[in-house]
Amino acid sequence: MYNPLEISSSHELIEQYAPLVKRIAYHLMGRLPASVVVDDLIQSGMIGLLEAAKKYDAAKGASFETYAGIRIRGSIIDEVRRGDWTPRSVHRNSRRITQAMQTLGASLGRDATDTEIATEMGISVSDYHDLLKDSVESRLFSFEEMTSSDGESPGEQLSGVEPSPVAHTEKNAFKLALANAIDSLPEREKLVLALYYDEELNLKEIGEVLGVSESRVSQIHSQAAHRLRGRLREWQ
Repeated sequence: MYNPLEISSSHELIEQYAPLVKRIAYHLMGRLPASVVVDDLIQSGMIGLLEAAKKYDAAKGASFETYAGIRIRGSIIDEVRRGDWTPRSVHRNSRRITQAMQTLGASLGRDATDTEIATEMGISVSDYHDLLKDSVESRLFSFEEMTSSDGESPGEQLSGVEPSPVAHTEKNAFKLALANAIDSLPEREKLVLALYYDEELNLKEIGEVLGVSESRVSQIHSQAAHRLRGRLREWQ
């Protein structure tokens, strides 16, 4: 089938869609450690853009921009996974937070507050918030990662590669479990996720909507991620 992208040079393609790559890179940057260089993410995104141009098939029904966006996100996430910038202590503290949430949830029969979680961990609320801020597990949290639990890379659904019936069934079951887990979150955490992932607002913009600081939005986002990982632990 004729593909109009075939007549575009790589230079023209990059020039046209560079703003999309940068927008996605900066959006994801809000969940990554300060040590991550945004230019590295943009470079990975450019690779995803070029791969999208090679594999795009208009007959699949998706627009090129939609397809490219998926491939760009996938390429950036793969780069982040390859270069784990996180100290072991951060991973360890992340597990402590999730465990405290699970323990309190079981005993209280509801989601624990910041103060209750901090008390369970034997630290101050301020220290707890600092751990949330440093937690790369939540900063790397994304629906692209969580919904690719069957091993497919982002964008495979549009590339013409059909998953096996078993993988398809498992993925649908996971998506249902994820939707239920999100729906059970405290309202503010659910709202932050909706504004970030559905509306694609950045942390600063969400803070303006909620009337809180960008730092507080990051904490809420991180806390939501830990709750979800705890509730979906059987899928990990």
